[in-house]
Amino acid sequence: MTRRPAVLGVVAVGGMIGASARYGLARALPVRPGELPWATLWTNLTGSFLLGLVLAVLALRLPDQPYARRFLAGGVLGAFTTMSTFQVETALLLRDGRPATAAGYVAASVAGGLVLAAAGLAVGRRVVGPGRGRR
Repeated sequence: MTRRPAVLGVVAVGGMIGASARYGLARALPVRPGELPWATLWTNLTGSFLLGLVLAVLALRLPDQPYARRFLAGGVLGAFTTMSTFQVETALLLRDGRPATAAGYVAASVAGGLVLAAAGLAVGRRVVGPGRGRR
């Protein structure tokens, strides 16, 4: 039971970093009604790639370091990416009479996220190299 507060702290600190980065990107790329929400799309796509990369590298290089995974994957990238904003922006596009934009946004987010997460895993495995990680 003594590990739980430490894990919570690690995730919370990572979350502050990730949420701050997402906020900065959202401020840099504001969304106008009816337009594609570029900030959230780029946030979620880059977050998907980075999550795959980070998890591959950590699994192969630092498998016995659960705090690193929780800090980076659960904290930083968990707060950086945003499912709730994605859902709200999709609903707003539909409300604003932009069903094609909403459908494209959903397709790009989901398909792109899956493809980029797989790419991140592949790059992470390549960065570590064959036989360099623990199995």
